[in-house]
Amino acid sequence: MAHPAYPLRTSRLLLRPVTLDDLDDVHAWQRRPDVVRWMAGAAPRTRAGSLASVTAMAGEDALRAEGDCLTLAVVRDGRVIGAVELVWRSAADRTAELGYVFHPDHGGRGLATEAAGALLDWGFGEFGLHRVVARCHADNEPSARLMARLGMRREARHVRSYRFRGGWADQLVHAILADEWRGR
Repeated sequence: MAHPAYPLRTSRLLLRPVTLDDLDDVHAWQRRPDVVRWMAGAAPRTRAGSLASVTAMAGEDALRAEGDCLTLAVVRDGRVIGAVELVWRSAADRTAELGYVFHPDHGGRGLATEAAGALLDWGFGEFGLHRVVARCHADNEPSARLMARLGMRREARHVRSYRFRGGWADQLVHAILADEWRGR
C-alpha cells in the first residue's frame, strides 16, 4: 500500500484524503455546469450525487493495486477548492494517470499547477513512477495549458476517439517521464 505522508503541503496548499466533511465544498463545484462540461457523461450533481461522489473519493486514500485511484482534497484557507488524483495504470511499467478538478473561483492563481505538481513530486519520488499521462477533451484549453505548465509534452491527438455528449470527440494526451520531471 502506498500513500503520501499526510498531509502534503505546498507554500499555499494542503493536500489530504477526502472526507465526508468535505461535502459542501465539493458540491459547490460539482453542481456547476462550467465544471462538468468537459467530463464525459457528467451532469451537474445534486447534493445526493455529490454525497455519493465524496463517499467514493473518501475511499481513494492509497494505491494498493493496479487500477486504484489516489484522490486528494486540495485545501486552501480551510476550504476544499479542488481535488487531484493519480490512477495507477501499471505496476510493471510504473505508470499512472493524473487527473484534477478545481472550483473556477480559484482559477488563474497557479493553485492547480501547485497541487498537481505536489502529487507528481510524490508519484515520481516516493512511489517510484516512471511515467505519468494526462488526457483531456481537445477543446478543453485550460486543462491542456495546465498539463503544459507541469512540463508535460503533448504526445497525441486522438481524433474522434471517444463518445462525448452524443457525438465523437478528439482527445489530447500529454505525458512526462520521471527524469523529465526531476530535470525541469
